[in-house]
Amino acid sequence: MNSKHYNINQLRIDLWNELKEKSNIANRNLASDKKLIEINDVLQNLVSIEQYFSFPGVYLVNTLIESVKRGEIKSISTQVNEIVHLLVSESYKTNPDVLDDTFGDGFQGKSKRNATSNTTKKNYFEVLYVEDISQNEEVSIKNKIKDLLDSRDNLTYDLVVQRSFQDALICLFFNYNIQAAVIRYAPLHLSTNITELIKPFIQNVLKVDISEIKDAELGPLLGKYIHQFRPELDIYYITDTSLTHLEDTTLKAFRRIFYRMEDIQELHLSIISGINERFETPFFTALCEYSKRPTTVFHALPISRGNSVFKSRWLSDFGDFYGRNVFLAETSATNGGLDSLLQPKGPLKKAQQKAANAYGAEQTFFVTNGTSTANKIVQQALIQPGDVVLVDRDCHKSHHYGLVLAGAFPVYLDSYPIEEYSMYGAVPLRVIKEKLLTLKAAGRLDKVKMLLLTNCTFDGLVYNVEKVMEEVLAIKPDMVFLWDEAWFAFASFTYTFKQRTGMYVAQKLFQKYRTEEYLNTYKNHIATLKPNETPLLPNPEKVKIRVYATQSTHKTLSSFRQGSMIHVWDEEHNLKVADSFREAYMTHTTTSPNYQILASMDVGRRQVELEGYELVENSIEMAMVLRSKVQNHPKLNKYFDILSVKDIIGKEYRTYGLDDYYDANTGWERMEDAWEKDEFVLDPTKITLSVGKAGITGDDFKNKYLMDSFNIQVNKTSRNTVLLMTNIGTTRSSVTFLINALLQMASQLDESNRSLNKREAEISQKHITSLIKDVPPLPDFSHFHTSFLASPSVPGGNIREAYFLAYNEDMCQYIPINECLEALQKNKNLVSTSFVIPYPPGFPILVPGQVVSEGIIRFMIALDVKEIHGYRADLGLKIFNEEALNRKNTISAMGAMAMMNNKSKK
Repeated sequence: MNSKHYNINQLRIDLWNELKEKSNIANRNLASDKKLIEINDVLQNLVSIEQYFSFPGVYLVNTLIESVKRGEIKSISTQVNEIVHLLVSESYKTNPDVLDDTFGDGFQGKSKRNATSNTTKKNYFEVLYVEDISQNEEVSIKNKIKDLLDSRDNLTYDLVVQRSFQDALICLFFNYNIQAAVIRYAPLHLSTNITELIKPFIQNVLKVDISEIKDAELGPLLGKYIHQFRPELDIYYITDTSLTHLEDTTLKAFRRIFYRMEDIQELHLSIISGINERFETPFFTALCEYSKRPTTVFHALPISRGNSVFKSRWLSDFGDFYGRNVFLAETSATNGGLDSLLQPKGPLKKAQQKAANAYGAEQTFFVTNGTSTANKIVQQALIQPGDVVLVDRDCHKSHHYGLVLAGAFPVYLDSYPIEEYSMYGAVPLRVIKEKLLTLKAAGRLDKVKMLLLTNCTFDGLVYNVEKVMEEVLAIKPDMVFLWDEAWFAFASFTYTFKQRTGMYVAQKLFQKYRTEEYLNTYKNHIATLKPNETPLLPNPEKVKIRVYATQSTHKTLSSFRQGSMIHVWDEEHNLKVADSFREAYMTHTTTSPNYQILASMDVGRRQVELEGYELVENSIEMAMVLRSKVQNHPKLNKYFDILSVKDIIGKEYRTYGLDDYYDANTGWERMEDAWEKDEFVLDPTKITLSVGKAGITGDDFKNKYLMDSFNIQVNKTSRNTVLLMTNIGTTRSSVTFLINALLQMASQLDESNRSLNKREAEISQKHITSLIKDVPPLPDFSHFHTSFLASPSVPGGNIREAYFLAYNEDMCQYIPINECLEALQKNKNLVSTSFVIPYPPGFPILVPGQVVSEGIIRFMIALDVKEIHGYRADLGLKIFNEEALNRKNTISAMGAMAMMNNKSKK
């Protein structure tokens, strides 16, 4: 079901702005009946939306409708202008008293809230209250709550009353201000308020079938769905049933259960207490308190307290730039109210526990030197030398180096290529299973320890995590999964995206596999299999859920640079991994962690628990706005294209058939079904802008145009694209500035092209064609040389041995890149000694021990990038010499014979 608006927030604001414009026009001129009818039509549309919000809310809209009937156009214009101002500025969220001041005593029929000082900043939120009550009863309960609010508190809230199960869920999705939910026993089942206007935005709600649910079960079921869709919210249940009759599952679903309405004060205090708990930042608060103490330092860190800075005649600019607080909070102390990252027992331990709860993990560990280190920690903790690891070849380089350190035998998995744009997609599930079954046939499945995949990829490809885990566990029931979610930390805070995160799926499958229903499903599935057919479901008696996710918090959420987290959901962690994980953590974690980074992760966790849903939804909306503007504007789409879903994901991976999120003719496509079903989906916040039609390389567009001319920073480039991304810090003005910059570039290109003579135009077109069509083919992983195979004729290579063998310079040589093809044609073995990583694309096209193929050489020759790690143009490609490979083969053969002799003697 399509809409011209991406989400309800866009529609809501547009309707209020339309109402503002129509009422202002009517106010300037004598309002005609036609104008009043138009105003009334807009208000009727707003009724179906505002019933899910406290402000402006349906009460104010109905008041305006009555004013229309009386022809009070001046009053309507004044009030609508005030409403739009408050909605856009959001000033009422920090100064809610302005609602009473602006709209009079008894705003929305409630008593006036307790007066506060104008200087008191308050955090305003809304509480979903679900019960089928009359209008008078609604006013009464709201007034009771208002009487309990303490003017000295920095928190204040309003109730949003919904009378049915469906309305409650709609309110949950629409209203970003909801921070808690109160469910009264047995609300109505279905809504009577759903209009065609809002249907496109409530697909998740309409899919919930409650037709067979008994009244008594409705409240607990609603609590379950609220927790599923918005797990950060505190949920309370008010029941008429004796508490002894409530099931354990019901008791666990709610923060607290009340009997009837006799405890309204306790309900209010519980709501405030729940918000305050999420607001707590154990380590940040401890650091603030420490910085206020008069401390004398006889320890390391002269910069601590700012003594070496503010007393200096030469560093005053440094001190002025950062201010005093950053130096007051800079310390080597782990006592005095602070904590040790290596062995946390106080505020850091509590901060990590809170983060685990926010992200849905069993345990969370803070890392202060980026996800590169987090990846190595997880690998070293879980992998022993000789273990086989399935890994996507185009993953971050830290994984490759981690495999070297751990002594693992990697089996590289090829992602499908997107050659037109010099990009790789993701690894099809079919490829993963083929490698697993090959290893199983060779008797090596017991050596397979881990599947390591990047989710989402640099370019926004997102796996169907549940499907991958389920079908892999059907083959290898104790597989460890490491999901590199460096670019996906934000996904945990909106339901559609969260379904494709490691922690969410781990918890879901853990619960699923322990049910009687799943056991029966599994038995029926096994009974239908043909001989030698691979099962698609894991054996519930054997399966173990072992999932790790590494996230660059700083990439998509609020954290200082290098702030990263390791999230763990592993049934075996405490039994088998805890000690090795601690040792790996000690190995890679500095003894002098940056406290500012740790504090920022603590505060960032607070933010996502209190406003993560709103911020993430807004960042997605900003991405969608940018996509639609470029597609719609003829001047922009003349030179630029934003790659669509179908450009990046092949049809065979899109079961639902979603081609793109936006179509200029039909409007916005809903993404929910595709994100639930398809093998791959595209994260819309990763926006690949194709610039080939402009005749500009991605690298030049990034540096010469965006950065040098407009100070616009972007993510990465390929030969003919640049990658843009929106995040929770992206503003509407930022998007507007980027669009204006693109329009200016398009104007410059128009002017430049008009001045070309015929020959210049031909040269320009040839260059454009080379950027768009003449792209170098993307090479797959070739294979490991026989000298470095983990096992003969079986996938997997001894990358560590090759890596360290290259330390012996006598075994290496350099060959100029332009001589490689000739050498290959003469059947010479060219074996890489090191990682060769061109930027872009930013991942190894060669690893130690890998055979150099013709495709790889042609790709390197065609590359027009300036930065290639592991390759020196002046020397050439570093490879093992023939003598080294022969010697290595001889040593390996002798070692194998010795092992066989030892076995025969035994």
